[in-house]
Amino acid sequence: MSGVRTRRWVLKTLGGGLAAASAVGRSHAAAPTAPVAVAKCKTYEASELLPALERMFDQIGGLGRVVNGKTVAIKINLTGNATARLGHAPVGETTWTHPAVIAATLHLMDKAGARRIRLLESPWSTAEPLEEFMIQAGWDPGEFTSAARRVEFENTNYLGMGKEYHRFPVPRGGHLFPAYDLNHSYKDCDVFASIAKLKEHGTAGITLAMKNCFGITPCTIYGEGAGKDEPTPVPRGGRSGVIHFGRRPPSLSAPQEKDPNSPREGGYRVPRVVADLAAARPIDLSIVEGVESQAVGETAGSRNSFAVSPGVLLAGLNAVTTDAVGAALMGFDPMADRGKTPFEYCDSTLRLAEELGVGTRDLSRIEVIGTPIRDAVFDFREARRKRGIPDPQPPRAWRG
Repeated sequence: MSGVRTRRWVLKTLGGGLAAASAVGRSHAAAPTAPVAVAKCKTYEASELLPALERMFDQIGGLGRVVNGKTVAIKINLTGNATARLGHAPVGETTWTHPAVIAATLHLMDKAGARRIRLLESPWSTAEPLEEFMIQAGWDPGEFTSAARRVEFENTNYLGMGKEYHRFPVPRGGHLFPAYDLNHSYKDCDVFASIAKLKEHGTAGITLAMKNCFGITPCTIYGEGAGKDEPTPVPRGGRSGVIHFGRRPPSLSAPQEKDPNSPREGGYRVPRVVADLAAARPIDLSIVEGVESQAVGETAGSRNSFAVSPGVLLAGLNAVTTDAVGAALMGFDPMADRGKTPFEYCDSTLRLAEELGVGTRDLSRIEVIGTPIRDAVFDFREARRKRGIPDPQPPRAWRG
């Protein structure tokens, strides 16, 4: 099936949507909730950043309750090429999780009694050590090892230091895949945290704590160059062939797609994988930083992207509630779905994760602590309009 929507798929989708309307209404009413802390923060200076983070963690119950005596795994966001830049800005100010936020979080987790902290990411198409990838971007990994007593790094885009991949089944059967095979680090931890950047996304509409974890899928299995039967020793290429467009299956050693006839377009597939992963490998602590960021796209190479300064931080113990508040802080309605901003040409990761029982996206059921949303909103679409940049256009395969 091509990326263009067929009449058969439209009828199937509309029919299913109408039949499920009442069930969707029930899903956000029954999904769990948790408070989200919001703080204004205009700079990455330690004198402002560290107290803001510490105050937010206290507001959601304290870090000690979450990490004391525990092994903590943190998925950071180092998407794209290490040498790419948006204009002349450092990559941490626009595209990646800022190193100051990572270091401050490490320091506070160490202070709260974390036994060991492991920084995780799946750098683009490489099996090189994560520290080497950071150095290519001009970062000093020593800033992280000096922030806490026991800090480790792992590139999770392949087997890494583990002996085998671990299988994570998706509760309720999953949307796109029934289970995912992941690097051992996502199992060998007591607490899993996501430190994300507050950004728009060309395929998924927004990228926050949940979308950050799209990158936990190893390209040795889910990449374009993955082995047919077994994972390759090292990653080759990105995930678009398997996940975005379904041009090929993952390695046959991993669970295969539930419906081989599902749409072959990213706006359908990527949000479902994001939701699946949020349910299969739950995020225990979500941190989203938008002190500085970028609008329009998620990478330095995204067309029309430009730097913005939302000046906000948020944290929560439920990924969906945190991302719902994050969406609102960007000027979006977290209850919106396909066809509505910011999900004009994709399904909502928030709704899909809510349907899997991860959490609620209904702001009326979410306690927001600290700075009220109305006092911290940075309208990403208004920032576009001021520059004369149009709203998102349909993916190329859908046009004409």
